[in-house]
Amino acid sequence: MFTGLIETVGAIGRLDRRGAGATLRAESTWPDSGLPASGDSIAVDGVCLTVVESTDSGFTADLSPETIDRTLLSELRTGSRVNLERALRLGDRVGGHIVQGHVDTVIQVVSIRPEGGFQRWRLSLPARQARQVALKGSVALNGVSLTVADLGPDWFEVALIPATLETTTFGRLQSGARLHLETDVLAKYVTQSLEGARGSALEELFGGGGGA
Repeated sequence: MFTGLIETVGAIGRLDRRGAGATLRAESTWPDSGLPASGDSIAVDGVCLTVVESTDSGFTADLSPETIDRTLLSELRTGSRVNLERALRLGDRVGGHIVQGHVDTVIQVVSIRPEGGFQRWRLSLPARQARQVALKGSVALNGVSLTVADLGPDWFEVALIPATLETTTFGRLQSGARLHLETDVLAKYVTQSLEGARGSALEELFGGGGGA
């Protein structure tokens, strides 16, 4: 589990395909001495991975076929910059929101509007995730916890402060960039619960599949 507060920006050292999967090597330095250990969870651009090997200069993690199918990690190249966050420890402050590191879908930056040192982004919003995104609610984009500033039928907007642009990979992105979207886990459960309740009500109203 993560909070969406990026600790450091790393760089991809190499990405080796292994059959349907791959092994990723990331170069990283951390703001303290707490290096990730083998078996630890770490979010790479918002994707929860397990550390296979760790050194003072970086770490290695495996990408499963599922991760490759659902994320953009297999498209990374040597030198690509990535947002990194170590897993939340019991007792840590949750400065962002609860982020699982389970990417829902890949979306696109539709436009970037500068506002002084700030930026306003408009992003595409697939219909499947639209019910899980609320005005002033939380989303994670490439692992960064952000607040929904505006919302439309097939888009939403976020406002980025200078600190976010400086301490993440976002300061280098342009319109058309693709990002990992993870909606709020609480919104997922509420949506599923409401859909289940609606299904039960319809079944009760129209009857089940039993015979006469």
